[in-house]
Amino acid sequence: MTEIQRPLILVSNDDGINAKGIAALVEVAKQLGRVVVVAPEQGQSGMSHAITSAIPVRLRHVREEENVSWYAVSGTPADCIKIAMYEVLNRKPDLVISGINHGSNSSVAVIYSGTIGAAVEGTLYGIPSIGFSLLDHSANADFTAAKRWFAPIIKKVLAKGLPHFTLLNVNIPNIPSEKIKGYAHCRVTHGKWSEEYEKRTDPQGKSYYWLTGFFQNDEPGATDTDEWALANGYVAVVPVYVDWTNHAFLNQMKQEWRFDEELAKKE
Repeated sequence: MTEIQRPLILVSNDDGINAKGIAALVEVAKQLGRVVVVAPEQGQSGMSHAITSAIPVRLRHVREEENVSWYAVSGTPADCIKIAMYEVLNRKPDLVISGINHGSNSSVAVIYSGTIGAAVEGTLYGIPSIGFSLLDHSANADFTAAKRWFAPIIKKVLAKGLPHFTLLNVNIPNIPSEKIKGYAHCRVTHGKWSEEYEKRTDPQGKSYYWLTGFFQNDEPGATDTDEWALANGYVAVVPVYVDWTNHAFLNQMKQEWRFDEELAKKE
């Protein structure tokens, strides 16, 4: 296969260009196509789809390897995809993959995740995009199982693509590869983070706050969710649709919510 025929795969993340997870993802991707890595210079966890607009964004060419080019960006994961499209790549990539995140991005975490933010940005450009995560926050997490189980997903999306405005959010439990039961096609779990702020005092005697808390699963009995899949040893694959419109309620609003009537009452 010639270079021009090989798929062009854009890789990013939110843990930073030196994270072990992105190195593992590149190992898989470079077997399937030409890889360009454009990732944050530093960790950008929890940045969601934020972009940098008030300060300059800096782009640094890091190194060249066989079949892989590495670039670091001073901004967010979404910044990375944007600057890759306009300043790094010479053509539209065939795939955007983000991760492998150190830690879960299941349930409501999909809203906060910079890993998913990069995948969403790719989707907005009309590029099939996937966010990958492993349920292990350790900097030295073992990505052996993730590489094995994520590769078929990348191959399938390269072959079949994804629907308009749709990306995949893929999470894998932190268990040995041989104990994983398979893939679960599932939905996002309804839940929320119950947050608390731990008050501390710095060496100068000033107060500061450290975010803590725990995840609250609002439907623990459901068996079609990503949280259930992960708890039961499956790779959770969720198709995420980037459309914030509640279409069913929109139709109800059109029929029942007459704002002009309320306006007429005031007049």
